Order: sequence, then structure tokens, then C-alpha cells
Amino acid sequence: MSSLLGNIIISSPDINDPNFENTPILIVEHNERGAVGFILHMLLKKSLNELIEFSTCPPIPLFVGGPVDQEHLFFLHRCPDLIEGGEPVKDGVYYGGDFQQVIQSLKEGTLTEKEICLLIGYAGWDPGQLEAEIKEGSWSVSTLPAHHVFE
Repeated sequence: MSSLLGNIIISSPDINDPNFENTPILIVEHNERGAVGFILHMLLKKSLNELIEFSTCPPIPLFVGGPVDQEHLFFLHRCPDLIEGGEPVKDGVYYGGDFQQVIQSLKEGTLTEKEICLLIGYAGWDPGQLEAEIKEGSWSVSTLPAHHVFE
């Protein structure tokens, strides 16, 4: 199977995992080490400014990115001119980069919630696991563009 990088996969209605029922996920890494993706549009009931270390930031919504590593904040954005070091995903979407620049840009108002998606946790698959799950019908590959994450 070719790389799924930048594709949105959608869980089948009979997937056997409550974390992923009717769930679209944007794949941001897909290589020999496996795959990493983020659940789209699952709002957390907190904003960035409600986290103690970011109390001086604007109230940017936080999203559940997945069940793995929910102690860390991850981000997707579409501002490579403001945020250095982001990895291009597809369709003008970038993964990660300099988080200090994110915070500074949010405080200055040069970055808005329409240009960034802050996520707690991620979804991950071992090498070959996602391909096998697609083959068995647990996931389908969507034609939605990667920038759907911001809509």
C-alpha cells in the first residue's frame, strides 16, 4: 500500500474500539515505523488558557487527538511562515514545529483558531497494523482534503 500520509481515514460503523466509533482521523506520519494520526473534531471541554502554563494565552479550543500520550499537546497548522519546523502533511497542513512561536503568535493575535488545531494525545499504529485494519474493513480512506481539519 502506498503512503497514507495526509489522508483522512474514517472508521467503519462496526469497529471494535469505543475510542474510534464513527471517527475521522488525519494521518500525519506513515512510514516503516508505523502510522500516527489525529482524531478530527472531538472537542475537549477545555481551552488552552485553562491549562496553568498557558493561562495568559487566548481561549483556543483543545481537541482530543487520540488515546495515546494524552499528557502531551500536539498541533496542526497552516502557517509555515509563522511557525518554523513544521512537517508538511498535505493540502497546506503542517504538523508540529516551534511551539514557542505558536504561543507568541497566539498572544500577538497573528495566529487564530482557524489556522491551528491543538490536540491532546494521538492515535498510533505499529508497522503494517493500519494497512491490515484497512484491508479487514475497520477503516476506509476518505477523499476529504487534509485541510478539513480546520473546517
